[in-house]
Parts: sequence; C-alpha cells; structure tokens
Amino acid sequence: MTRKERFQFVVDYFQKHSPDAETELIYDSPYQLLVSVILSAQCTDKRVNMTTPSIFEKYPDPGALSKASFDELFPLIKSISYPNNKTKHLIGMANMLVKDFHGKVPLTVDELMLLPGVGRKTANVITSVIDNQPNMAVDTHVFRVSARIGLTVNAKTPLAAEKQLIEFIPQELIHKAHHWLILHGRYVCIARKPKCFICGLKPVCKYYNKSIRENK
Repeated sequence: MTRKERFQFVVDYFQKHSPDAETELIYDSPYQLLVSVILSAQCTDKRVNMTTPSIFEKYPDPGALSKASFDELFPLIKSISYPNNKTKHLIGMANMLVKDFHGKVPLTVDELMLLPGVGRKTANVITSVIDNQPNMAVDTHVFRVSARIGLTVNAKTPLAAEKQLIEFIPQELIHKAHHWLILHGRYVCIARKPKCFICGLKPVCKYYNKSIRENK
C-alpha cells in the first residue's frame, strides 16, 4: 500500500464515520476559545470546560481580563495544570489583544503567536476552528496516532508531523482532520493500550499490522 492510498483510506473512513467532528472545548466566541485552548495545554478538555464558566462570567471579554490581577484570576484556574504560568499568560494575552488588536482575536498564525501563551499548535487550533483555515494543530494525540497509523514517517517534531500531514490531506479537509485524529487518539488509539479491536483503521494501520497481527 502506498502512503497516498493509506491517507485516502483514513480520510474516507473519517468522512463516513465522523463527518461532523469538532472540538470538545465549549466556547461562544474566538476570545473564549483562545482562553480555553491556552488552558488546555497538558490538561483535559473536560477539566477546562469545568473551569472556564467562572472565568467567562467574571471576565467576559479581553478588556475585562486585561484588568485582572494575578491574585484575582489564579483561584479560578488553580485546578488546571501549570496555573501560575497560565494565569500570567492569560492576563498578558488579554493586555496584548487590547493594546495591539483593538480587543479582537487575530486570525493569522503569525499574529496569534505573538500573544503570551500561544504557540504554533494553539494558533493552528484557533485559525482552523474559527475560520476553517487549512492549518493542522499537532498535539500529543495527533502526533502519536499519525505515527502509529503510518501517516507520518520518522517525524521527530510536531512541526515535521504537521508538514507531512498537510501534504497528503486535501486542503479543504485539513481543519477537520485535526479533530478526527485527536478524537481517535483520545478514545480509540490511546497511549498505553490502543483499542485496536474496535478500530476501523486496522486494514491500513502500520502499528496493528506489525505489532498486533504478528503476535497472534
């Protein structure tokens, strides 16, 4: 099987079985999504969704958040991983939005990456979710799943994986493919014991065909 054929199988499978895949983060605006994605680094979406309502109630927009003090914001996110850094990042992000972007979340990767707490992965999430831009956010799930299946080959970094993925996935589906892979990694192709017995990608999965089938 060629790599192109493997990609085609995976894309066809997800288009059939997960046509409406989307982020599990709960948000009502680009600002809310940005806050949520910053908080989600090395933290579950479930925990983030439990935390953000109190933040959005007290700080409904960047202007309000930019006026928050560390001591005011920290108690609201102390249950999130790395709360010290994320508290500082959120306040810094809000201040920059107000100062440099008229209180609006920019929708280019380069501009988003200027904001405190925003790396390439976060910027790709924001632009793909809000604006359907063909940007592939590679988190630990996407990195693991794409390597196991064989969509990426010898990709040593998230950026290398991103470049390989967007090379073969149709441009109009890239914004959705991130959700396909992350949700597959979250619920099926989990880190320690992937649930190959329920996976519809077995026919083309390198991990399954090498590690599982050979041991039968």
